[in-house]
Amino acid sequence: MEIKLTSSAFAPGGVIPRRFTCDGPDLSPPLEWKVEGEAILTFALVCDDPDPPSGNWVHWVIYNIAGNVRELAEGIPTQNVLANGTRQGTNDFRKIGYGGPCPPGGIHRYFFRMYALDAALELEAGANRNQLLAAIKGHILAEGELMGKYLR
Repeated sequence: MEIKLTSSAFAPGGVIPRRFTCDGPDLSPPLEWKVEGEAILTFALVCDDPDPPSGNWVHWVIYNIAGNVRELAEGIPTQNVLANGTRQGTNDFRKIGYGGPCPPGGIHRYFFRMYALDAALELEAGANRNQLLAAIKGHILAEGELMGKYLR
């Protein structure tokens, strides 16, 4: 199965608007997804930038999104646990929640990767990307990605 992940804020491969970056209010972008599957218990999402000279940079880790949810609104609060039980992890800015594009210069690519899972994760809020990827191993039912670019 594949997840079709989209955003009303930017087209696949398009430019991520300033409002979703460190040059603006740094809000998380709205995301929507389509996927078939009755066994989906939760979703998890990682957003990272593979282009920095120092290597991959993680911008967002969010998980235990309920299996019946098919969107994340713009501007998800940067808190450990959301009112609906969704948990957020630590990004490479060493903060909880979303930290938008903020490249030192040039154009960078930002990959939003969504995973449909057959389990709720036992991870505490604040987990990092590597902890999340280890926890979802063997539980992925479907995945999809959306890439956007930002130039500074």
